[in-house]
Amino acid sequence: MVSPQVTNLVIMLGMMQVSRKIPFDDPNVLNGCRAAYLFSNFLIALVYIYILSKINAKKGASYYTQREATNRWYNGTDMTTLKYVEPPAMGSSEEPKLVTTTIHAYDSSQLKQLFRSQAMGVAMMAFMHLYMKYTNPLLVQSIIPLKSALESNLAKIYIWGQPASGELKRPFKAGGGFMSGLQSGPAQSDKKTVEAAERAGRGGAKEE
Repeated sequence: MVSPQVTNLVIMLGMMQVSRKIPFDDPNVLNGCRAAYLFSNFLIALVYIYILSKINAKKGASYYTQREATNRWYNGTDMTTLKYVEPPAMGSSEEPKLVTTTIHAYDSSQLKQLFRSQAMGVAMMAFMHLYMKYTNPLLVQSIIPLKSALESNLAKIYIWGQPASGELKRPFKAGGGFMSGLQSGPAQSDKKTVEAAERAGRGGAKEE
């Protein structure tokens, strides 16, 4: 299966060629590209709102037995406790921190990161287009962010119904947004690492 990074690169290169043939100096064409970009962001917002509704709908599922829960596609009840060790930000001298949370709180925080990343992308695109007068990025940014939203870990679980195991096991190995690049490594959830952090007293209050 081709990775999303490869397909994104192919799309970018293809749209660069297409954009050379598009008469952006025509107001009708330019407004059409703007409308496509706005519609794309509207669809992304709908995707994230739908995921949010699914996350909140599972919050009250804690009455299921563990056996019943593991047989369900969301891999456990939403109030199941989740522990992992979060690495410090790149360049920081802080120790890794033990995070004790729930599946509901974790998924909610991941979705907030996706919302924040998309908002930053829109702000950057607005600056480039309105202030710097770049028009070509409108095409690429009408496709890749929507594609990324539909390929996100939360979309795979809550929209496409994939089990939260393997690459989709929480905490997610791959970062979901722009800020993920500031971390020194992936979160660790193995029993040995978690127990070591608990003995070292690096834990925090449980997130609700």
